[in-house]
Amino acid sequence: MTHFTPRKKKTDWNEVAGWYDKLVGEKGSDYHQNVLLPGALQLLAPQAGERIIDIACGQGVFCRELAKAGAVVTGIDAAENLIKAARSRSSNIKYLVADAANLETIADRSFDAASCIMAIQNMDPLKKIISEMSRVVTANGRLLLVMSHPCFRIPRQSGWGFDEKRKLQYRRVDSYLTAQKIPIQMHPGAAPSKLTWTFHRPLMDYFAALSEHGFAVAKLEEWVSHRQSKPGSTSRMENRSRDEIPMFLALLAVNSL
Repeated sequence: MTHFTPRKKKTDWNEVAGWYDKLVGEKGSDYHQNVLLPGALQLLAPQAGERIIDIACGQGVFCRELAKAGAVVTGIDAAENLIKAARSRSSNIKYLVADAANLETIADRSFDAASCIMAIQNMDPLKKIISEMSRVVTANGRLLLVMSHPCFRIPRQSGWGFDEKRKLQYRRVDSYLTAQKIPIQMHPGAAPSKLTWTFHRPLMDYFAALSEHGFAVAKLEEWVSHRQSKPGSTSRMENRSRDEIPMFLALLAVNSL
């Protein structure tokens, strides 16, 4: 297992909060609306009155869905400007500016469940973050992690390829088992100089961190993109590969501590 440098570098999206808020908005991107939110709600199955914390909540898209289900919701994010956007949209939800690796303002066993949607791959150190999640969730409480699929979606180390002979589109993976800290553009196209980090980790790193801090994975789901290619000579193979190679990974774990 590869360990990243212990030196802490901010990886939140505060610098591009305005652009990101416009991209995701009130109801989320098309991926949120068609794949992420329905899948996450079904897996986590929030109940009325449950106390749920959404970690790295951004502008509160999933928080609002949890609140609609009747949960008592707290959202945290390290990006102050995104928390401001979240507060402006939902006064019935408690939002805090906080680092997921240091939830010192939150008491032990404060929540029945926790979620982290499309953010864990941008956060480090993993074990400290999982440890804090374990501390604030009750015994037998649930944790839902949703991320870009680490087997197939690795920045700079994966991409689509085309097999001319077989007339197939395939997913090329150049590196998987080596954990990596990879720079990515925060606002592609408009501000190429603004970078943050994403952290690729193989599945065994996630399972090891969860197990070490008392979580047992109860369910694993792999979600494909909902998008379809426009009619054309390559649309059939594009749609087939998109339907076969998942874009997202969801892990539902139960806290045994």
